[in-house]
Amino acid sequence: MTATLTSRRLTTAKAIVEAIGDEMAADPNVIVLGEDVGAYGGIFSSTTGLLERFGPTRVLDTPISETAFIGLATGAAVEGLRPIVELMFVDFMGVCLDQIYNHMAKIHFESGGNVTVPVVLTTAVGGGYSDGAQHSQCLWGTFAHLPGLKVVVPSNPYDAKGLMTAAIRDDNPVVYMFHKGVLGLPWMAKNRRATGEVPTDSYQVEIGKASVARRGTDVTVVTVSLSVHLALDVAERLAADGISVEVIDLRSLVPLDRAAIRESVARTGRLVVVDEDYLSYGMSGEVIATVVEHDPRMLTRAPIRVAVPDVPIPYARELEYAVLPTTARIETAVREVMQR
Repeated sequence: MTATLTSRRLTTAKAIVEAIGDEMAADPNVIVLGEDVGAYGGIFSSTTGLLERFGPTRVLDTPISETAFIGLATGAAVEGLRPIVELMFVDFMGVCLDQIYNHMAKIHFESGGNVTVPVVLTTAVGGGYSDGAQHSQCLWGTFAHLPGLKVVVPSNPYDAKGLMTAAIRDDNPVVYMFHKGVLGLPWMAKNRRATGEVPTDSYQVEIGKASVARRGTDVTVVTVSLSVHLALDVAERLAADGISVEVIDLRSLVPLDRAAIRESVARTGRLVVVDEDYLSYGMSGEVIATVVEHDPRMLTRAPIRVAVPDVPIPYARELEYAVLPTTARIETAVREVMQR
């Protein structure tokens, strides 16, 4: 967005904190809980300063028991609070999955619509830092597969604040997934787009509305999160070769902006889907199905998927980057779809 007098540059991490702080100040029912969300400020700086502003009755450090504090957040939401609960790494979802998909996701349905569960489940995702197989997954496709949950995946500071505000105000359970590589943390790999203009005022970004991160005419690249940045890097490089790449940032998987996908592909005729989640049964297949089930004639070439193969994320840096959707893999896919 264009800089204004009411905006300034923030990292994605600071934009998330600002959104939470604004909503806590406006609504006493908004609380934060999870491991190290208090004095430590979240291991990815997602709750920094909130304890000092709002005190220990509204910012609760919990024991290391994901089942307990995810269940606590669900119960608090049912009773009228609006909790934001942090699952430190998305990989830990296995410890508390029953609380998420059998309770948080289903209570509204099982109550005949009489009970709402306005909880935001935040969690860190993504690889590229040699964190190993149990700290490097994305898994947004898993959450998107479970009915009853909205799934939000911001890629930049502006969207991060607006989507967090929208998530907190939503009466549905929202899984808010932030990639470590887009947060702008000084101790992680630098990302020039992880800092950007963010309005000082509160605002919402509509959940379920994709963004055109870059206009193009030759090929559509559909993706989310850190891969948006990688796709933009590729698009800038390929422009010198006369290849015009349109980059669609989905911003959320549930709801999925299928109209935006189809509108772009109808103009370009070519599709590449980039997904840091696993290849099979996930976002990449859903995006392609969105096109071909509507009208396969929109595609002048067969689509290509760039995703993580169905293997655990390796620890060794060389092996890890061999499976991640790097700029090299994305560029190869775009060039291939242009030649088919």
